[in-house]
Amino acid sequence: MLPMLPMLAWPAAFAAPGIVLEGPDELVARMTPHLPEEPPAPRRLQAMLEEMLATEGYFSPAFTISEAQGVPRVRVDPGPRTHVAEVAVGIDGPVDAETKRSLIAAWPLPVGRPFRQEDWSEAKQQVLSGLLAAAHAGARLVDSAAEIDARARQARLTARYDAGPPYRFGALRVTGLHRYPASLVARYNRAVEAGDPYREEDLAALQGALLATPYFAAARVTLDRDGALPGEGGTLIAPVNVDLRERPAHRFGFGAGVSSNTGARVEASYHTSNLFNQAWQFDSGLRVEQKQQTAYADVMLPPDARNRRHAFGLMVEASDIQGLRTTRHAFGVQTTQPRGSVEQRLSLNWERERRRPDGEEESVGRALAANVQWTWRRVDDPIDPRQGIVLQAQIGGGSKALLSDQNFVRLHGRWLQYIPLGERDSLALRAEAGATLAPSRRGIPQDYLFRAGGAGSVRGYSYQSLGVREGSATVGGRYLAVLSVEATHWISPAWGVAAFIDAGDAADNTGELDPAIGYGLGVRWKSPAGPLGADLAYGQRSGELRIHFALAIPF
Repeated sequence: MLPMLPMLAWPAAFAAPGIVLEGPDELVARMTPHLPEEPPAPRRLQAMLEEMLATEGYFSPAFTISEAQGVPRVRVDPGPRTHVAEVAVGIDGPVDAETKRSLIAAWPLPVGRPFRQEDWSEAKQQVLSGLLAAAHAGARLVDSAAEIDARARQARLTARYDAGPPYRFGALRVTGLHRYPASLVARYNRAVEAGDPYREEDLAALQGALLATPYFAAARVTLDRDGALPGEGGTLIAPVNVDLRERPAHRFGFGAGVSSNTGARVEASYHTSNLFNQAWQFDSGLRVEQKQQTAYADVMLPPDARNRRHAFGLMVEASDIQGLRTTRHAFGVQTTQPRGSVEQRLSLNWERERRRPDGEEESVGRALAANVQWTWRRVDDPIDPRQGIVLQAQIGGGSKALLSDQNFVRLHGRWLQYIPLGERDSLALRAEAGATLAPSRRGIPQDYLFRAGGAGSVRGYSYQSLGVREGSATVGGRYLAVLSVEATHWISPAWGVAAFIDAGDAADNTGELDPAIGYGLGVRWKSPAGPLGADLAYGQRSGELRIHFALAIPF
């Protein structure tokens, strides 16, 4: 199909390799790239231009063709535009009356609209897609015509569809499984239920859910119309074919990198999706960074009948950050459950932390903490959002009566707002607040207190350098407040520049919060893994410039 060409103002002249066109500027600019390098004969050239203009509804163009120094020069006058004068859409077959009425009423190329080939094609496809979405898996466009009266500048459109019988889903027929039982597919199936009316989007939802698991490298979900059997009321019951290809059972990983927060790192990991032949995910690894070293092992079970994911794991970690040396051992269990656009996470963690601030004595803190967290997302893209909001809130705590060294309740919340500003500009607003309600911070592990500073917090300051001074070290306080504003301009689809200002602090009392301000400029790159950012930030309190970089995916 030839390109669709919008009509704009005169005049303009553009040169193809061997042809000069004059006419409405954007029209000529769009036509020029599709012209041949070698100029054809004038009659052939005029025929090509007429065909291009016809796709936009211009059927009576005029051309003035001349030649200068062997180069054809064509002046294009597109002439009057053709508009839709009549529309006749018919749908045959056992279609629900309301469905038929709504599909015809929503025809997107009505009487009075300019005729465009692209709009005509999209209108026909919209009705067909609507029938497929309304249980008619065998729907097809039987006939269509666009009768053009160039002299009257009118287009008469007709389209006729055969909806075919309505379909309902039958049983799943799963192929391609070797290590896993078919019941694993059922545990991820929240869309296709036997007896429900066929909907194309339900098949796509199941296919997407299977591809998102760690078990399958490929998945194809289709309706087996050839195997359909008669049902009640003239419907057909068709099995659903689920064709799968499994991922390798074991995967080893090795990597190296650098973080502006914790320095250079090397890492080794092992993953299997079939621990004890139970389709349990097992992830383990050792990460060695300049400021922090971590060994971990986690097990995650497939979702249950209520779509809950249960997991448990353990971790050993040592760190030396801002003069605070810690060693901690932790074990935890958690349950994650999506509830519409809200994800709920319940967890119970036991932790023992040995800490030694520079200039102070060593101490030990223990906590058995229960926690509940809610995350609500409404964004246009979960990995690279440009518009929308993300909210997160959590509450947890521990008690001396239940294996903790201190009574405490911890509250924490985060907010992200994305606002588009035109086609290439956007604004991101971020806020974070936290409070640990306790008689004292003594005996509470650092995980349940707050420090600020670094990438993802207050740029312009070292990682976790904003907090409470203890000896010559910075340790966590009971209160946190952070605000950030960032504007981004995309100079190309993949590259952008940003300007930002952050402010925040952590302290042991609300009256001691003294926001540190940082501001600067950054570079953004839309990598396959998500948007990457590198920032040069100035910390107003410290008077220092710092470089920060991070993978900027919403929490």
